[in-house]
Amino acid sequence: MMTTKTKDTTAHVITGPAGKLELLMSTPLGTERNAIGIVCHPHPLFGGTMNNKVVTTLVKAFQNLGLHAVRFNFRGVGESDGDFTGGTGELEDLLAVIDWLRKDNPDRQIWLAGFSFGAYIAALAAVQMHFERLVLVAPPVVNFQMITLPPILSPWILVQGEQDDVVHAEEVFTWAKGRKPQPTVLRFPGAGHYFHGQLTELRVRLEEILK
Repeated sequence: MMTTKTKDTTAHVITGPAGKLELLMSTPLGTERNAIGIVCHPHPLFGGTMNNKVVTTLVKAFQNLGLHAVRFNFRGVGESDGDFTGGTGELEDLLAVIDWLRKDNPDRQIWLAGFSFGAYIAALAAVQMHFERLVLVAPPVVNFQMITLPPILSPWILVQGEQDDVVHAEEVFTWAKGRKPQPTVLRFPGAGHYFHGQLTELRVRLEEILK
């Protein structure tokens, strides 16, 4: 494992299922909680990386709530080894990050968030294990067959822009209504897929509901 540090963020390269996995860990701002937040980025084949602005907004929200916040590049992105698999391998990458974190932090809660394709991967993990909080932003419920997912039993929040031109908002809301248990839904009437001009509002509203 390699580690480098700049200001409040530490870069790590860990061993994942397909080779190297690149990740960044940011320190809490304010009173520290006994928790770590992990954020999954959007689709690797469409420019998604851990530096996506929605991802970094979620990281900042976790930091402001007193969490250590971790983001990472899925296989084939940045310095992470491997090739895109459509979900199976990317879930393995997330589980490897969770395992790595739990080795040194066995008693810390884990909060999980994902944006777009990253929300799909986070949901796949959440039907396998419990997270203290789960945040799914613009989940691609039709594109990646989320309709047939087993129940998500962790406390979860669904965030959706009503003007999303990538993920159809009404399909997402219909999916959420059919889930048992249902999520808490945060609607953003004027927001598109990438929340342009509304990233601060996204962060503030999430911090309010996650407190």
